[in-house]
Amino acid sequence: MSGSDAERFTVDLRWRSGREERIAVDADETVLDAADAADVALPFGCRTGACGTCTGQVVAGELAHRRPPRALKGRHLDAGYALLCIAEPRADSEVEVGTDVAADLVSNPWK
Repeated sequence: MSGSDAERFTVDLRWRSGREERIAVDADETVLDAADAADVALPFGCRTGACGTCTGQVVAGELAHRRPPRALKGRHLDAGYALLCIAEPRADSEVEVGTDVAADLVSNPWK
């Protein structure tokens, strides 16, 4: 399916600052591509699932990666993190987004 034939889901994007945006995402479209098309800026780097800059945390619903997310470890996947550059919706979803989310994945050795 593609274009108008594709199943479409609602994805609510939530920043820790309190900002919220709702976008429509086709089942065969990445969250990052849909956000870009809706003029909603999300952080990203490589667009291939390797850098982790676009990390979001799924609060509700379901996203599926198009290919293995190289920037995430198993514990990150278990905690609901997704790489929005390669993640497609499988249900209406709510995702925490922004640079703070990706920063959660990196341990600070000085703490």
